Amino acid sequence: MFDTLSDRLAATFKSLRGKGRLSEADIDATAREIRIALLEADVALPVVRAFIKQVKERSAGAEVSQALNPAQQVIKIVNEELIGILGGETRRLRFAKTAPTVIMLAGLQGAGKTTLAGKLGLWLKSQGHAPLLVACDLQRPNAVNQLSVVAERAGVAVYAPQPGNGAGDPVQVAKDSIEYARSKQYDVVVVDTAGRLGIDVEMMQQAADIRDAVSPDEVLFVVDAMIGQDAVNTAEAFRDGVGFDGVVLSKLDGDARGGAALSIAHVTGRQIMFASNGEKLDEFDAFHPDRMASRILGMGDMLSLIEKAEQTFSQAEAEKMAAKLAKGPKEFTLDDFLAQMEQVRKMGSISKLLGMLPGMGQIKDQINNLDERDVDRTAAIIKSMTPTERQDPTIINGSRRARVAKGSGVEVSAVKNLVERFFEARKMMSRMAQGGGMPGMPGMPGMGGGPGRQKKQVKQAKGKRKSGNPMKRKAEEQAAAARREEAAQSGGAFGLPAGRQGADGQEFALPDEFKKFMG
Repeated sequence: MFDTLSDRLAATFKSLRGKGRLSEADIDATAREIRIALLEADVALPVVRAFIKQVKERSAGAEVSQALNPAQQVIKIVNEELIGILGGETRRLRFAKTAPTVIMLAGLQGAGKTTLAGKLGLWLKSQGHAPLLVACDLQRPNAVNQLSVVAERAGVAVYAPQPGNGAGDPVQVAKDSIEYARSKQYDVVVVDTAGRLGIDVEMMQQAADIRDAVSPDEVLFVVDAMIGQDAVNTAEAFRDGVGFDGVVLSKLDGDARGGAALSIAHVTGRQIMFASNGEKLDEFDAFHPDRMASRILGMGDMLSLIEKAEQTFSQAEAEKMAAKLAKGPKEFTLDDFLAQMEQVRKMGSISKLLGMLPGMGQIKDQINNLDERDVDRTAAIIKSMTPTERQDPTIINGSRRARVAKGSGVEVSAVKNLVERFFEARKMMSRMAQGGGMPGMPGMPGMGGGPGRQKKQVKQAKGKRKSGNPMKRKAEEQAAAARREEAAQSGGAFGLPAGRQGADGQEFALPDEFKKFMG
């Protein structure tokens, strides 16, 4: 959604890099480019004015003029101001002291409230709650049936006593649902209301009546992130007509320019609390202003990526896999490789996961053109192998490759490439598990070494070569053992003899807090 804005901001900051000092003209030009970028992203004009004013004032101040790298300082300022207009700190749900907590969803027609009710129910369930979805949209055809289907897919309960389709009293349904939740011990009630227009007085009054009947702990305004600046106008109208506590953005994965997300919190004074970024029920999460600002500026979102991994991967399985790799590369089989790949797939779209990594904006086109079906093809190839072949891929010869290719519906070359890539990946993973680090990183502890470092290590090894005479070698080992014992008895920490004086004539002694590490 924010691709256009991200590209424009990246181009603006690129022109600043390499400048040792920023003049007033540089700051004005940067502010002008950022203003154009925000307006093109459909951000509301009052928000743009406030944002640019803050950026210009701070960029002209001491924090930039005295900085070693002014360009980086300006990027830092823009990042902080973006976080500010997105709402500042992350806003959490308020839960009632006495169950059930009541959450009322409201918004315009077509905003996606019913589907979002299922997403919120699934999210609450993953947080350890027992949610109940309540069908209070009795106007739209099949709305009650849709909520029932969504609730079933999410694995949560639904309260739908009325058939809907224009029949029934939504206020009474909402009121009865609270007693039903208490009797069945549901701790969160999510009330799905009918969609309405900002000028529809009757439907606005119905929303107010439901609010008064159930006294919700949270009223969430669901807004389609693709409708641009109009989202701000409708949010203001709904805030004045019914009132709401937080905002939920739906369809954040669309190709709109993102102005609603950047405007709505600043204009309405109500923070964005959740964001829906896909069609699947699990593509929904809490909204973090700092992480969204980081994504817009192309800095990635590692925290969200780590959280997704923690939710998907089992700690016990991860430890088991690490122990396998530490034993040696041959312990890691194609079965393990398939299991790891399926775990990654559970985290969601591969392109979305890659987009969370810092710097991936530079290869955005390649990421967007990734074929997600490649993972399925790889899984099909592995599953077409026999258990013996998965345990020991070295036995896969030409005839076996042809059989596997035929069974998985791919070319023989695809099987060969997969096996070769697996051997390389296994070698690298085993090296990392054993502390060897990433290859090709010279001069870094535990990160491998370059050619110069390797030569130096070879020379040192040659200087300490053991004697080929068994008697002489034994004498050398005994002498070395004696030296070590002498050092242990008389030496202090770090190989310094006990009683050794420092440069100031004082006796060398370790600080107390270090002694616990020295046995």
